[in-house]
Amino acid sequence: MPSQPAITATGLRRSYGDHVVLDGIDLKVPRGTVFSLLGANGAGKTTTVKILSTLIRADGGSARIAGHDLSAEPDAVRASIGVTGQFSAVDNLLTGQENLTLMADLHHLDRKTGRRRTAQLLEQFDLVDAARKTAATYSGGMRRRLDLAMTLVGSPQVIFLDEPTTGLDPRSRRAMWQIVRELVAGGVTIFLTTQYLEEADELADRIAVLDHGKIVAEGTADELKRRIPGGHVLLRFADERDLESAVRAVGQVSRDSDTLVLRVPHDGSLRSLKALLDRLDRNAVEVDSLSVHTPDLDDVFLALTGNKEKVTAP
Repeated sequence: MPSQPAITATGLRRSYGDHVVLDGIDLKVPRGTVFSLLGANGAGKTTTVKILSTLIRADGGSARIAGHDLSAEPDAVRASIGVTGQFSAVDNLLTGQENLTLMADLHHLDRKTGRRRTAQLLEQFDLVDAARKTAATYSGGMRRRLDLAMTLVGSPQVIFLDEPTTGLDPRSRRAMWQIVRELVAGGVTIFLTTQYLEEADELADRIAVLDHGKIVAEGTADELKRRIPGGHVLLRFADERDLESAVRAVGQVSRDSDTLVLRVPHDGSLRSLKALLDRLDRNAVEVDSLSVHTPDLDDVFLALTGNKEKVTAP
């Protein structure tokens, strides 16, 4: 039997006065995966995280987190999750080691277990050399690593990462991505909200696009990209004769005779690419080079939401 999903939500709603933030969203996140929620500022991403992590109540709908009912078993949900928000929970006056020890105390770990867990996390997050320095001296990337390490003290099954790499430089962002991959490889489920398209493309097993409180699309990155027109295959030829042969073989296409290039519409699927190659092969067309181009998540976001405020690409 397949394992129970890490997160399920049905008809979640939340309003502030007359302003509807979530308008009945449904979610299903398998265990040991990364699920990414994309949306512009104000789309409802952080509200979704706050509801699922028991920080605020939904006005309607239901959810289960790590097998526990969100409304009936909030304490069990809290014991099963970790949350790393947009703003660091690190205490600047404490050292990295002291921050982790504090979290171990809050989780009621005994002294020996707490010390062992602290040492393990300092090693895992490459913070051993900075362990006895105050967090105020840490770089942005180090603070985010410490923040996530603090989330892991209680060994959560599900971690909510709400825009965890905002403000980080590219090197620090990629270091965080590797940490996320390692956590998922160890069986942890990650619920990621982000404004960085590349982040969702790199990490997420499934992506949902949230717009004005509604899920307007969901799927893998490739599935979402295939929904948007504009995909094509570029065929480059060594001479004019091969170019003309290809035109006769594939029919009406966009051509550039000066550069000896054909642009053939393509839906991004392997079946479509194979059919094109088979057609060229049957007609003995020699292709000098081939490249496949698909819409990116930026195109997906703009097409699905019509929002001029694009999700950020780093």
